[in-house]
Amino acid sequence: MTINCKGKLVDLSKPKVMGILNITPNSFFDGGKYTSDDEIIAKVEKMLNEGATFIDVGAYSSKPSAEYVSEEEELNRILPVVQLLVNKFPDILLSIDTFRSKVASACIENGAAIINDISAGNLDDKMLEIIAQYQVPYIMMHMRGTPQTMQSLTNYEDVIKEILFYFSEKISQARSLGINDLIVDPGFGFAKTIEQNYEVMQKMQLLHHLELPILIGISRKSMIYRTLEISADEALNGTTFLNTFALTKGAHILRVHDVAAAVECVKLFEKLNA
Repeated sequence: MTINCKGKLVDLSKPKVMGILNITPNSFFDGGKYTSDDEIIAKVEKMLNEGATFIDVGAYSSKPSAEYVSEEEELNRILPVVQLLVNKFPDILLSIDTFRSKVASACIENGAAIINDISAGNLDDKMLEIIAQYQVPYIMMHMRGTPQTMQSLTNYEDVIKEILFYFSEKISQARSLGINDLIVDPGFGFAKTIEQNYEVMQKMQLLHHLELPILIGISRKSMIYRTLEISADEALNGTTFLNTFALTKGAHILRVHDVAAAVECVKLFEKLNA
């Protein structure tokens, strides 16, 4: 199972780690930490040295009830960072966390390799056309509504069944446009209660019916820290446990704040299954 990133085939039969770089002032865990060029380069260099295959850059917080950010502001935040990182690390595989086609297009033109869309095209009807045009890998996440409304849209009869139906439709739409490399993300914390998040995790193996790579993003999320009655700052151990559980369910990419811990999970999991 491979994806083509800027002409390089990345084999996902061995799980990979995606490090998170938030350049927003308001992300739930590390918002506002990385603002200067030196801080950004140091953070990314650390994640790459720790074993991250991909770096996911986001300039619009998608936490529940996140405030609206204009397209112009998102571009102003993210483009200089993309240019900085591609110049500093020419071989970097940058993933861009955006639901806007203009942001996606501009970042790809400046060297980004992957688009990570929380809305799977639902918030910008031109997104799939852009992905088809540039033929970059596309991460489609399951979500209802918008970051501002999603937590009021958690009424499912069967959450995993509805996620599978959602992806089946999205995959069909993408394939009709000639998009080759697709990755699915069940969207932990997006339009789901804590109980629904754990149900999806328990039944995650059913996503393999889609025959696509699966990305899991549970790093330091509220499904961990609220369950354990701790803070996001204290949620690394819980994150590590659930990442390991996700690997047993067949996750291909772990999207995380703490790369070293996730890489250790992958190494030990691989050792157990050698």
